[in-house]
Amino acid sequence: LLLGCELTASTKSYTFQVDEDDDSDHILALSVVCLTDGAKDECNVVEVVGRNHENQEIAVPVANLKLSCQPLLSLDNFKLQPPVTFRLAAGSGPVHLAGWHRITHREDASFEEDEDLSEEDEEELPPIMPAKK
Repeated sequence: LLLGCELTASTKSYTFQVDEDDDSDHILALSVVCLTDGAKDECNVVEVVGRNHENQEIAVPVANLKLSCQPLLSLDNFKLQPPVTFRLAAGSGPVHLAGWHRITHREDASFEEDEDLSEEDEEELPPIMPAKK
């Protein structure tokens, strides 16, 4: 699934979250951050806000864009785990963010157990013989 959002002076943040009851694994990948039509020649700082392993909020700047010197930044599918918030920490934008969202459905645990082969069912492989000189 494709993701896109725009941060402006009036909409300074966008939060991407998934349903907590969902048993699927979600990956959000950020590909491009760029200034769009109407941007001023000022520093626009975009940061990602998430939670660390102690459930404390942390903010990390991922882009510092300026129309005259760096209007676009490719992030090469920078992977994040939802929920995550994108925030315009400085500047007035508009800044467009684009990426993709991958959903991986977990398999039923009982199915995995049925597929496992016991040691008795595995085929015996012949021993590896040394090369002849």
